Amino acid sequence: MKTQNSSEKTTLHPRNPHRFRYDFDALIKVYPDLKDFVHINEHQLETIDFSNPEAVIALNKALLVSHYDIQNWDIPANYLCPPIPGRADYIHYIADLLATTNNGVIPEGENVIGLDIGIGANCIYPIIGNTTYGWSFVGTDIDEKALQNCKKIIADNPKLIDVISLQLQVEPRFIFKNIILPEDKFAFTICNPPFHNSAEEAAKSALRKVNTLNNEKTSKAVLNFGGQNAELWCSGGEIGFITQMIYESAKYPLQCLWFTTLVSKKDNLKSIYKKLGKVGAADIKTIDMAQGQKISRIVAWTFLTKKQQQIF
Repeated sequence: MKTQNSSEKTTLHPRNPHRFRYDFDALIKVYPDLKDFVHINEHQLETIDFSNPEAVIALNKALLVSHYDIQNWDIPANYLCPPIPGRADYIHYIADLLATTNNGVIPEGENVIGLDIGIGANCIYPIIGNTTYGWSFVGTDIDEKALQNCKKIIADNPKLIDVISLQLQVEPRFIFKNIILPEDKFAFTICNPPFHNSAEEAAKSALRKVNTLNNEKTSKAVLNFGGQNAELWCSGGEIGFITQMIYESAKYPLQCLWFTTLVSKKDNLKSIYKKLGKVGAADIKTIDMAQGQKISRIVAWTFLTKKQQQIF
């Protein structure tokens, strides 16, 4: 017998629609294929095997239909399959951040333009941001195959066609160069930077994640959330990527209201603040986030004075 449990995930943002346990009956109704992956756990609760990539993709498809009216969504094999509740949290915290310079009101509509650095093959941040707040997005990536998949997602969901544009970063060592053009004006940037230093480090981490999810030891990692090289690691890891982002952002001080990025490793914060001081950031904010046991945070910075922020 299954038990219905609507316990609230209080660590998620108050406006996050994924704060409660998944209603699998409702999700299966909108995406019947999910049924094959749902089982009853030892607590008599319905769940899926989060170490099974197919199960996670099926859950994402169901959530995207039920909460975001996205009817056709898929990703190629071995690409990052993001946990939607955590991605939604980032978007809601960005909305709060934008409200701080808009008399406490969250700005909505297509004139609010976000820049998604490393959109991947999944297009998740723009989907959530547009469905929830009506924002427009430019999504960039160094991976042409990933962008082709985003292009397909957009084409298959016509409501996205006019609000999400895609741009290939042709020089992988740069982040904003070639992307932010002289006439561009972005309300924010959003980024989930590569976490690891190397492919080996990424593989070890994946193995730990699977062992934790299954509560058992295995020597073979299934990348439960997938991930290509550019999504999971880069030379210098998270701090290397964010350092590059900080130094480049200083070249576009008047073209973006808030530069933001996720920072997974707390130990990196001290170095990040130091570099932001070095490039002359006028305002720096750190926003704590938590999804289950995973603690993360958003670091946001701007080069605009309080007055400039108000009239941006």
